[in-house]
Amino acid sequence: MLTGLGHVLGAPCDPRLFLRVRKNRKFMGLQDDLAVVAAGRALESAGLADATLGERAGLYLAVGYIPFERADIDSLMERTRERPLVTGVMTPRAALVFAVTLEVAAFAWLLATVNLLSAVLAVSATFFYVFVYTLWLKRTSTHNIVIGGAAGAVPVLVGWSAVTNSLAWAPVVLFLVMFFWTPPHFWALAIKYRDDYAAAGVPMLPAVASLEETASRIILYTVILVALSVVFAPVAGMGGLYLVSALVLGAVFGAFALAVRRDPGERTAMRLFTYSITYITLLFGAITLDVVV
Repeated sequence: MLTGLGHVLGAPCDPRLFLRVRKNRKFMGLQDDLAVVAAGRALESAGLADATLGERAGLYLAVGYIPFERADIDSLMERTRERPLVTGVMTPRAALVFAVTLEVAAFAWLLATVNLLSAVLAVSATFFYVFVYTLWLKRTSTHNIVIGGAAGAVPVLVGWSAVTNSLAWAPVVLFLVMFFWTPPHFWALAIKYRDDYAAAGVPMLPAVASLEETASRIILYTVILVALSVVFAPVAGMGGLYLVSALVLGAVFGAFALAVRRDPGERTAMRLFTYSITYITLLFGAITLDVVV
């Protein structure tokens, strides 16, 4: 199908290029799954399967449109200058039409197989990421990843609404967990690539503020993150297994954050970045085990 689409759009026929133009959204399905588990429903829920498929397709609008819009930035950054749109092996028109086509299909899929609330939430997240974060905040504010991270937290709301056709305090708190997890996760990575961001004129915090200030912000958001993960326990009716896991995982997160404060170099920052991925994976895994065990 992608090969045929490449012919239609006048793009290279290699379908792998359409996959390379997107960004990795590895946590989205996990967020959907865990939101449903927290709702006390079976993981095999048809609503979850349809929501996950629909939202993954929908996010291709953001991840297809973003390289189309920011090719000028990507060409200035060492870690992104080999992307298909920068090198010219894919046309901007092909990427944009591919992304918009999938977004329309995703909304239709969610509306037909899940419910209107899930469809609207998924599409709203995509448009927020494209227009609020990418087109506006990314180029103008040090709060870019803080506010823009809201889009990446929406899948937990979609997962919950896919089963319940409503929202509640539990998914809202889990949304906030993801929201406050994003800045320390991304700032740790941005410390390594701060010269790239500075060269591209992107006001990512480590590129425009001292590493000490960045580390202090990381600690602040880490404290709020851990507190919210604990608050989630009584709000969602979690048991002791989750609560202990949240406290232990949060303590380790705090230790890595403090290490960055003591030595705000690339090595300690990347250790925090790597652990942040482990943290959110294990935290969501603890939600699953707490409910099903």
